[in-house]
Amino acid sequence: MVVSKDWYISFKEEGIKYMQCKSCYDYVQVSEDAVSVVCSMCNAATLPWPKTAPNYQSTGRPAGWHWMTEFVDKNGNVFYKGVEQPKLKGTLKPTKVKPPKKKKKKKTDNFAKLANTHKEKQKLKRALNKQKDFLNGKVIK
Repeated sequence: MVVSKDWYISFKEEGIKYMQCKSCYDYVQVSEDAVSVVCSMCNAATLPWPKTAPNYQSTGRPAGWHWMTEFVDKNGNVFYKGVEQPKLKGTLKPTKVKPPKKKKKKKTDNFAKLANTHKEKQKLKRALNKQKDFLNGKVIK
């Protein structure tokens, strides 16, 4: 083992020079004239994460606006079947969009399902008890 001038341990194996990383002390393959090294993992840890913009940006138009036969947004842009008509800009009033109707779950549906499953369980329990009684010799005449 050969200790280099500035205290970073290095060695050669089959003609290839290896040197310890400054931070984590892992061995890294280096060139012959390298004095010190920082491995790729330590280097990546020191770099800041890139700032990415959000992928989706809302246009402010309601869902399905491009399927409407005629849609006018707040700026006065007119669209026919999703295609903008620049000649008609500002000639029509903005389209009023109604919020979607919320479907309410009926309580009776849920209770009916629970009642049916309870009845099925009771039938299975009765059938199981009949089989146990038969095996134990308690035959009902």
